[in-house]
Amino acid sequence: MSIRISLSALACVVLAACQPAVPDSAAGVPDPGRGVGFGSISGLPTLDALRVPEDPNQQRREAALEQSAPLAPDPVTVTSIPTPTFPAPVDSTNADQPAAAAAAAANSGVAPVEASPSNAPPPMLNNPGISDEQDFDAVASRESIESDAARIAANRQQYEVVQPTAVPTRAGQGDVNIVQYALQTRHPRGTRVYPRLGLRSQARTQRVCASYASADLAQIDFLERGGPQRDRRGLDPDGDGYACSWDPAPFRRAAAAG
Repeated sequence: MSIRISLSALACVVLAACQPAVPDSAAGVPDPGRGVGFGSISGLPTLDALRVPEDPNQQRREAALEQSAPLAPDPVTVTSIPTPTFPAPVDSTNADQPAAAAAAAANSGVAPVEASPSNAPPPMLNNPGISDEQDFDAVASRESIESDAARIAANRQQYEVVQPTAVPTRAGQGDVNIVQYALQTRHPRGTRVYPRLGLRSQARTQRVCASYASADLAQIDFLERGGPQRDRRGLDPDGDGYACSWDPAPFRRAAAAG
């Protein structure tokens, strides 16, 4: 047991000897035992020693600056602005003035009126051309249930039913009637009924159809030139009997509805 204690004490001594020496922070301090900051302030400089000495010529220099003449400002050129002039007011009551005469001539001889709150309100004109249908009192004073019934009866007596007549043939169309042709056919558009050689291209057909103002005019010309059996201009390349995509369906629906 004593050997262990001796070895422990020896190890502590060896470790203490191996530690580096701590520098003395109180070196140069009058009282090294108290450390830095705890010494006497008798050796420090006083405030009077730290104060900057005054300049004896300061007051004389300031007095010389006050007595010196002030600096003259830079010259500034001021440009005068012309005063605007306005025409004198025209007295509308004086017809001798040229302006009043010109205004009266331009206003059909009526002198201009000066706007003022004291002016009298304009007179109310009784214009018979203005309708008073929105005035309930005015309408009720001249209309009644009996007068309305008499007016309705008079309108019924004048009612006339016009019987429909046949559609006249347009000039320049000969015996061609596309309405009659649409009602005579039954097959839909795109169904081949008539033979075609198929030598004409689709681009040529579109170019020729573009020369007509409407598909109805193209169909009329197609029928006048021997259609639908013949297609001299290539207006019906699919052989359905309808030129330039003309559609007979609207005419058929109108006839069925009637």
